[in-house]
Amino acid sequence: MLGDKTKPPEMLDTAIEALTGLRRFTGSPGEFWPAFLSASARLIGASRGILILRDASQPDRLKKLSEWSGNTPVDRSSSIFTRYLPELTADCVRAGQWLKALDSSSTEATRSYAVAVTLLFQGGGEKCVAAFLLADTTEQEAREALVRLQLAADMPFAYQMNQSAVQAKHDVEKLASVLDVMVLVNAEDRFLAAALAFCNGLATRFQCDRVSLGWLENGYVRLKSMSRTERFDKQMTAVQMLEAAMEEAIDQDDEIIWPEVEGVSQVTRDHALFGRDQHSGYLCSVPLRVESKGLAVLTCERVAKAFTQTELQQFRLACDQAIRRLADLKRRDRWFGARWAHSTRERLAKVLGLEHTWAKVLSLTGCVALVFLALPIYNYRVEGDFILRSENVSFLTAPFDGFIKSVEVRPGDVLAAGGRLLGLDTHDLVIEESMALAEQARYLREAEKARAAEMLADMRIARALAEQAKARLDLIRYRLERAVLKAPFAGVVVEGDLRERIGAPVKLGEMLYKVARTESLYVEVELNQRYIHEIMDKVVGEIAFVTQPKMKFPVKILRIEPAAFPKDQENVFLVRCAVVGPAQSWWRPGMSGVCKLNVEHRTLLWILTHRTVDFLRLFLWW
Repeated sequence: MLGDKTKPPEMLDTAIEALTGLRRFTGSPGEFWPAFLSASARLIGASRGILILRDASQPDRLKKLSEWSGNTPVDRSSSIFTRYLPELTADCVRAGQWLKALDSSSTEATRSYAVAVTLLFQGGGEKCVAAFLLADTTEQEAREALVRLQLAADMPFAYQMNQSAVQAKHDVEKLASVLDVMVLVNAEDRFLAAALAFCNGLATRFQCDRVSLGWLENGYVRLKSMSRTERFDKQMTAVQMLEAAMEEAIDQDDEIIWPEVEGVSQVTRDHALFGRDQHSGYLCSVPLRVESKGLAVLTCERVAKAFTQTELQQFRLACDQAIRRLADLKRRDRWFGARWAHSTRERLAKVLGLEHTWAKVLSLTGCVALVFLALPIYNYRVEGDFILRSENVSFLTAPFDGFIKSVEVRPGDVLAAGGRLLGLDTHDLVIEESMALAEQARYLREAEKARAAEMLADMRIARALAEQAKARLDLIRYRLERAVLKAPFAGVVVEGDLRERIGAPVKLGEMLYKVARTESLYVEVELNQRYIHEIMDKVVGEIAFVTQPKMKFPVKILRIEPAAFPKDQENVFLVRCAVVGPAQSWWRPGMSGVCKLNVEHRTLLWILTHRTVDFLRLFLWW
């Protein structure tokens, strides 16, 4: 054995213990790579080791990650080893391993050998090669050293998985603190109470001396809530200075930390004035946005220590989670007339402009009413949104974790049964298949050897290991068979545009494509419950697609679902319709539009006022 001749057994045990510890290592990469290189070198008795990184986009450029030397003088074999590094890296990346005698002309029993393996990583286009120099070693010992290196090649992958687990734990902790605050906010049904709970929750969890919330009203920020303070004088100089600092943050639409962070260019004049006046120490202001529009500002004060980037991210997450709830409470927490006027003004101002909105609305409404009320009777039709559906839809998912190698189709392509959709990269699987075959053959030979030596226990162990290698081989071959995604039936690709993800990783069970049959398409209409009695004995209507609004297609009603379901705070019925006439070639499942079902001819005045009349009848019903 290699370890028996080159070093004492206790040194080998130390190397194995070090490698075992690296599988649970959670430190920085700068600490991991030297430790991994040193442990691997001691495992195989190498005199020198080096880690080389090669980028797939620039294969000629090599980068040295780390280097280890066993305090041995630089000799001729070290120089030859250094000269072989470019060739060694290229061949090792291609084959996965490398072994070569550096002084092949020597006739001695022991020579200097160079061994290398490609390390396993989690995704990415970069390849890392671990190369080692073995001095005064036989060929058999060098090959055994290469086998040991292959067993340790998955260490970087295990390290990456540990780092991902630590990062996930930190993310969960951040989210948990935000959710705790949201529990307090959601428990309140009044705006000021919810705002106070929000400020108190953040102040408690982040050890802030004071947390304040200001709301944008008529172009100015007004302080609404302050942690641990139910009442405050809005005319106080400190409150006005705080509102000015909040306006500074919402005007820049960005988070502001004071004192300023080096390398960040922001205007912090008002924050500086407020911080020095109140001796706040450190300030952090975060805008609260709804649909990219700033509505409020959260300002946190703390004397003990500065705010970190992690805390700033938690503040931002808490604000994003709470703003919808706070905005809804702010809008609802007033009498219905003010709510109705504000909502109507906001919607109409987008269309009619910001100035003289109500005058424009009244003038336009009067003119339109005078014109259209004098027109003859109109055909009354009820309206609902529809979606084109297929009887048969299949969701195709990733059969295993891998990388996309080729994409054969895009959304909208028509497929025959068994047509190719996507191919996954099988390079790693082919290598694993070869390794599994080699392991199976080796264990079978060991079993034969043990049987010949009448070592029954070793023979059973070797056969069990061979069966294990065979099971792994069967799994790899099963995945190779499913590496090409095929259509289960003839149809059209509804979802799944993966052309820009070639080379990207996919996870087991990840939905990649949605394929639907095009032979049997039908129209599914969502109709409000207030119209359902109007179409009970009606059978015809028209549909218009969003993509082709100028084209109308006749439909007939097949069935009305007997029960309604809630949607957008209303109850709707599903009405199934069939298209009268042949389907168009450009129709695809999932297309949507507007469906209008014919009722009968009625007056325009009735069409305009019947919903109001129905509401008043219910409201004034005694």
